[in-house]
Amino acid sequence: MIAKESALKKGLPKDTQSLCPECKKVVPAKIFESEGKVLMEKNCPEHGKVTDVYWSNVDLYLKAEKFAYDGVGVSNALIQNAKTCPDNCGLCNLHTSHTALANLDLTNRCNLKCPICFANANQAGYVYEPSYEEVVKMLETLRAERPVPCTAVQFSGGEPTIYPRFFDVVRKAKELNFAQIQIATNGIKLAEDPEFAQKCADAGLNTIYLQFDGVTDDIYMRTRAKPMMDVKLKAIENVRKLKDSRPSIVLVPTLVKGFNDHQIGDIIRFAIKNSDVVRGVNFQPVAFTGRIDQKEREEGRYTIPDLIKDIKDQTGYAKEEDWYPVPTVVPISTYASALLGEQKVTFTPHPHCGMATYWFVKDENTVIPLTQFVDVEGLFRELYDLSVKTEGATFPKLSLLKARKILKDHLDESKMPEGLTTHQFLEVLTNVFNNNTKEGLAKFSWGMMLISSMHFQDDYNYDIERVKRCVIHYVVPDGRIIPFCAYNGGPTYRTEVEKKFSVPLAEWRKTKGNEYT
Repeated sequence: MIAKESALKKGLPKDTQSLCPECKKVVPAKIFESEGKVLMEKNCPEHGKVTDVYWSNVDLYLKAEKFAYDGVGVSNALIQNAKTCPDNCGLCNLHTSHTALANLDLTNRCNLKCPICFANANQAGYVYEPSYEEVVKMLETLRAERPVPCTAVQFSGGEPTIYPRFFDVVRKAKELNFAQIQIATNGIKLAEDPEFAQKCADAGLNTIYLQFDGVTDDIYMRTRAKPMMDVKLKAIENVRKLKDSRPSIVLVPTLVKGFNDHQIGDIIRFAIKNSDVVRGVNFQPVAFTGRIDQKEREEGRYTIPDLIKDIKDQTGYAKEEDWYPVPTVVPISTYASALLGEQKVTFTPHPHCGMATYWFVKDENTVIPLTQFVDVEGLFRELYDLSVKTEGATFPKLSLLKARKILKDHLDESKMPEGLTTHQFLEVLTNVFNNNTKEGLAKFSWGMMLISSMHFQDDYNYDIERVKRCVIHYVVPDGRIIPFCAYNGGPTYRTEVEKKFSVPLAEWRKTKGNEYT
């Protein structure tokens, strides 16, 4: 069974369900257009009406939803008889997507004390740090997911690199056949210890998601209370020095309107200059926490279309039409699933969770988005149709020639990067989604860069249809797998989980000391 075209309501206005930011109860919400923007309005009988910007560009909003798919979900969901969302996460039978990427928090301790952080051990009053045995159990839970075992895990925190058995859990993930093993880190350990990067590579780490707020220390002084740019540079350089099995780096800027959004172009140019080790930038517009009044939200709300406009204005590298939502790539997975007769990881999030653009980069002055020489919409529409025809076919491999012809038919060779052949590009397209983009490009001097965005929800723009389709999940010690936006917002399962499996801060310090607390 392959992913199907989504049952989501299309067009505007539309009805959905959201949460009251005050009492967290599920309330009806309407999504509608106003002055070129897409707004969400909801009304709680007890706490009144709330209006917020969902997306700041209606045309991009409508474009994105054309690429919506519903996935195959989880057949062995922990919660089998859920009736409502998001009050019984586990995953449950209502969820339409399997886990494409799992977050596993190793600790809430950290080697920074950031003014903007509310989740560290010192602020929380307790230490959440699962034992090695609990971590292994969580990894096994992910690999036991059916019909698609989770293949990608990101160790997060707190700061995951200070976990006492950090390298052991990375090695264990490799042993359990995770194809993609990542860490989300501030980079301090990588910068301070030149051997740390080598140990990461030796253990099997694939990708480093490097916290990257900007390119100047005035930004870091406000967010991290200390200059950090030199730390970022040293961390990148220590990864660059590795010769074998070098992990890739993805820069992860959290964007705050009026604070660091003016450095978006500089961050991208920095990534391009370091593209031998940096393979992408994943921008994350900030989600509001706490009580924010409407005026503050109107002034501070920054959405994915705002990012797309700022990238165009600050770099000139990509236009609106070069951006597509994450589920655009679903036909690649559906075709692979149909061809091989087994379910493959399929990115079926809600179409408004994120957008991306993929570039071929020669230098800072020569950047060609893939969309300028590929008819993306035509290509993936025909490839999905071929998936449907191939599923259950007696001889599915007979469709391979047809698939290759579809790819060639939607390429404009006259606009391809200089030196790139059709054969090489087909190799790239085959391998790009399994983190092996160098295959078939040994003599091709251009680099490749994925520029992506993921806007996680907060209580003001919470759309339960997004939660049901989430593909980024947290795995926790009691065996539950919880969608990202339910774990960190709305009912906020994070607090419940961490308190259940934590040690009071005073007790921790008494038995294990004050390090990183």
